Amino acid sequence: QLSQLGYFYLDQNQLTSLPAEIGQLSRLQGIELNQNRLTALPAEIGRLSKLQRLELNQNQLTALPTEIEQLSELQKLYLNQNQLTALPAEIGLLSQLQRLELNQNQLTALPAKIGQLSRLQGLYLNQNQLTALPAEIGRLSKLQWLYLNQNQLTALPTEIGQLSTLACLELNQNQLTSLPAKIGQLSQLGYLYLNQNQLTSLPAEIGQLSQLEALYLSQNQLTSLPTEIGRLSRLQGLYLNQNQLTALPIKVGQLPKLYWLELNQNQLTSLPTEIGRLSQLARLYLSQNQLTSLPAEIGRLSQLARLYLSQNQLTSLPAEIGRLSRLQELDLSQNQLTSLPVEIGQLSWLTKLELAENPLKDIPEKIRQRFQL
Repeated sequence: QLSQLGYFYLDQNQLTSLPAEIGQLSRLQGIELNQNRLTALPAEIGRLSKLQRLELNQNQLTALPTEIEQLSELQKLYLNQNQLTALPAEIGLLSQLQRLELNQNQLTALPAKIGQLSRLQGLYLNQNQLTALPAEIGRLSKLQWLYLNQNQLTALPTEIGQLSTLACLELNQNQLTSLPAKIGQLSQLGYLYLNQNQLTSLPAEIGQLSQLEALYLSQNQLTSLPTEIGRLSRLQGLYLNQNQLTALPIKVGQLPKLYWLELNQNQLTSLPTEIGRLSQLARLYLSQNQLTSLPAEIGRLSQLARLYLSQNQLTSLPAEIGRLSRLQELDLSQNQLTSLPVEIGQLSWLTKLELAENPLKDIPEKIRQRFQL
């Protein structure tokens, strides 16, 4: 009978159900019922025609009532950490919905009608059991954030390329073996997360992602990179740890804004001389590869602050390493170095030098004094 009630906050209680009379609160705009013990919602919830925000995180919901379609003003729906196994098709009728969070449920599929959510900007589906996405997902013309980490996806529909406003796509810990060529049409994509999948290659079209700033590809099965990766002119971070790369394309030197490059645990035997063109590179991780030498051009990396080269097969270093005037950390442990270039002693910013497990016979006095070796 609280006819003027606008907001309803009952988080962290022990509610197991809601009374049907909740449908009489016709002015409700927001409901928060997080961390309760709700197993179902009454059909009467559909009568809350002014409701804009509904939070039901951390409950025990196994299904949603079809009457949810009547929430014509609903903009934000939070259903994280429940036990939902499916969504009603009627969810597609929430014409004002902008944010839908369904992390940590038991969803195995999405209804095709989800493509009708024409105002949806954020869709969160981490830690479910999704094996595929409906083609209709490509109709979400305003979608900016799509989170699908820790599912069981083996492929993406080609229609994903229609998400022209997508800024962030997270697909870590799935079972993807390839990407559709249409992914290159995501003209606004800034962040792409693909760690811990089963990718063996990347489509050449990935070079069309003109707004991409970070590309995460660690723990896959990549043996090579397409030369088109050199077209990612805005790329700042490239993460490729734990793959099977044996070489880098020379076009990698055309990434003018690259700041962070991770290549630990690959099978690289050499680096292209073009790596010296990465004028903004500050972090370079190359541990656990099979490098036997470094190109002299590495000395051109004027912004490099951290260089990790442990567990390789380096037998010598180029004198040009002494030109890395901003270098702060240099890890050379577990290599085959018998000597060090005296020029390392010129690195005035260097505060950390790791040399363990090398067969060093002679360390220049300048280096010995500087680092108290």
